[in-house]
Amino acid sequence: MRNQILDIIDRIIGGGHLTEAEGRRILQARGAEIGWILAGAQQLRESFCGDRVGLCMIVNAKSGHCSEDCRFCAQSAHYQTGAPVFPLKTKQQLVSEAQQADRRGARCFGIVTSGARIQPGPELECLLDTLREIRATTRIAPSASLGLLDAATADALADAGCVTYHHNLETARSYFPEICTTHDYEEDLETVRVAKAAGMKVCCGGLFGLGESMEQRLEFGLTLRDLDIDSVPINFLNPVAGTPLANTSPLEPMEALKIIALYRYLMPQRHITVCGGRGTTLGDFQSWIFHAGASGMMVGDYLTTAGRQLSDDLSMVTDAGLSYECC
Repeated sequence: MRNQILDIIDRIIGGGHLTEAEGRRILQARGAEIGWILAGAQQLRESFCGDRVGLCMIVNAKSGHCSEDCRFCAQSAHYQTGAPVFPLKTKQQLVSEAQQADRRGARCFGIVTSGARIQPGPELECLLDTLREIRATTRIAPSASLGLLDAATADALADAGCVTYHHNLETARSYFPEICTTHDYEEDLETVRVAKAAGMKVCCGGLFGLGESMEQRLEFGLTLRDLDIDSVPINFLNPVAGTPLANTSPLEPMEALKIIALYRYLMPQRHITVCGGRGTTLGDFQSWIFHAGASGMMVGDYLTTAGRQLSDDLSMVTDAGLSYECC
């Protein structure tokens, strides 16, 4: 395995690609093989991303009552989860939170809303005004995660100063009907395309531990590679009471680390950020995400669950011999 990994690394650094067969081998690795795979992923991270870890923050700008039936989601109106429910926050509230993030050193601040999409009208106009104000009063490069997009809405967001659009595909096309039935996978792909066409960067990843197969984890990674996105958020299922996946067991830490490593091998030049489910899935292995190839992590609170203390995450980064920046 050692010589195979060395050959793969040399090929990727030279501009080549990981093959499907090699991707399967990474996901099937056991024992000491995992160590060689992680070492290779770390070398790729260092070669393409250096030793600085990007940190990002989000705000739950509109919560609950989502019409989508995603089987993992606490905010779906199809399930009784007790998650917070509130309408879109005001411009003043969102700008204030962005300014607070700016004072803490953040440069990436994501505005996230529940629901299938933001329709033209008061909510969209409020968000556009908010983006303009954030650009005018902070050093933040704002991002938005507002669901499905059409070209007109994408253009309006870009014109208002949205730097990055975040839209997860969640899982492989072949497994998506097992996770969501209220919209088609192609609508998600089209959202990524129109966001790119509008000139925004695109942050696009998914959620693992939904019951997908190893083959589907590889399929999903190949889809993301073909989309040529800018950054990849990796989330792990944190089972929520009341959802159909409430009794799903979290992935084992080594399985999660192999997924991170696979995506570094598949997309060596992309920013790979570990986000939701980090603590539940990885536990004492959280700092290993950097050895597996991750170049960033989400800090602060998530959408409906609390995150760790920022000081603990910053210490984890420096204890791993890395530096950090709020991306």
